[in-house]
Amino acid sequence: MSLLESTGRLIASKLKNQTKLIFRQLASIVTYEEVKDVPNKPEICLIDVRRREELKETGRIPASINIPLDELEDALTLERSNFKLKYGRAKPQKDTKIIFSCRSGKRALEAEKIAKALGYTNLSLYSGSWLDWANNEGL
Repeated sequence: MSLLESTGRLIASKLKNQTKLIFRQLASIVTYEEVKDVPNKPEICLIDVRRREELKETGRIPASINIPLDELEDALTLERSNFKLKYGRAKPQKDTKIIFSCRSGKRALEAEKIAKALGYTNLSLYSGSWLDWANNEGL
């Protein structure tokens, strides 16, 4: 294989992977309106992965539960009864719709990766996260 053919295949592979990543991200984004409606949909689990101190400073999105990003893997592997005791809500099933939120959306993306690696399949991101929420709520 020539250098030109090899380079062409590498570029094509990278473009294909980037396209998949962009599509996956676009397919799993939720809006402010969808998050605003979460209190009316108890089957949806809204998880805010910010640190507890951040929530004390800014507030939280109604119906969200706080599981800091550095605790998420342990939380999602807890026994059901321990999860409910610690977080005050039933542990989500592997196919429960979970929306991840943080301050600006970056940690939410990391949270999605963690949950996906643990076998959770119905995952979404509130890409604007707290900043979008606060802006829309006039906070």
